[in-house]
Amino acid sequence: MLLRIAKRLLGALPNLLGIVVITFVLTRALPGDPAAFFAGPAGSQEAVEQVREKLGLNRSMPEQFWIYLKDLARGDLGQALSSGLPVREELLTRLPASLELVLASLVFAVLIAVPLGIAAARHPNSWVDHLCRIVTTAGVSLPTFFTGLLLVYVFYYLLGWSPSPLGRLDPYLSAPAAITGLYSVDSLLAGDVKLFIACLKQMILPVLTLGIFVLAPLARMTRASMLAVLSADFVRTARASGLSSTTVLVRYAFRNAMLPVVTTMGMVFSFLLGMSVIVEKVFAWPGVGAFALEALIANDYAPVQGFVLTMAVLYTLLNLCIDLLYVVIDPRVRLGS
Repeated sequence: MLLRIAKRLLGALPNLLGIVVITFVLTRALPGDPAAFFAGPAGSQEAVEQVREKLGLNRSMPEQFWIYLKDLARGDLGQALSSGLPVREELLTRLPASLELVLASLVFAVLIAVPLGIAAARHPNSWVDHLCRIVTTAGVSLPTFFTGLLLVYVFYYLLGWSPSPLGRLDPYLSAPAAITGLYSVDSLLAGDVKLFIACLKQMILPVLTLGIFVLAPLARMTRASMLAVLSADFVRTARASGLSSTTVLVRYAFRNAMLPVVTTMGMVFSFLLGMSVIVEKVFAWPGVGAFALEALIANDYAPVQGFVLTMAVLYTLLNLCIDLLYVVIDPRVRLGS
């Protein structure tokens, strides 16, 4: 098992190298001059050249890439010019905020989409089935930034039910002691229920914004997969054998329908990683997405490259986890296949 996992990780290295090369080339191809940006509008040509030399932008592209690879091999992702801090430190500080948002959105989507898809498959053309179709259509049709702004307008501005959508925590509260970096988890570990509730309140609107979008493909895939399994011969045989409807549904039907659903979960997780950039900006969420977007506007290469590489590594690890989950769900599946 460990040998096969190691092979999968080694097989991902060419993909990561390709991502490094593409990201490096694309960031250099973007319009604008980072040296001119950081020298300021009043900066002279001499000042711009000094900044360019300090950043190493006066070197040739192959030479810049070789220096970047050597730094990357040492775990050095460069320095964020906007903050003056190492990119690795910035990413490690901000990544828990993004992961907390993404994981909470995925849990919310799964808890709603899977039961909804199962109910729609059990009762085709019923009101539940029509509700599932409406939810999936609305979920994929509404842009995330529009959904986020609409939720803010309704629940914060009009109704006043939600706290101000400005960050992970109310400005008057102190963050919990950093253990995992996830405020909701750390507040629970500290036994501070009041702080935990405050963290959840701040998360509700951004989690709904992301969860509504990824809920749609999960519910649609669950419904389609369950419809196919429920019409299979082994399910009819299980029913004819006198097994209860719950046993047939959970033990036989849903377990065999889980593989496509788990695959879709992996896909929507990658969608969440990408969409979190916009949602973090809408809700002033201090995650890696907002950090990368600000760096992109400022033509700050290192944070953008570090962000893309971090997302690629997370996606690679996620695919590995899905492969392992396949074996747990269906022992007939093998990692070596």
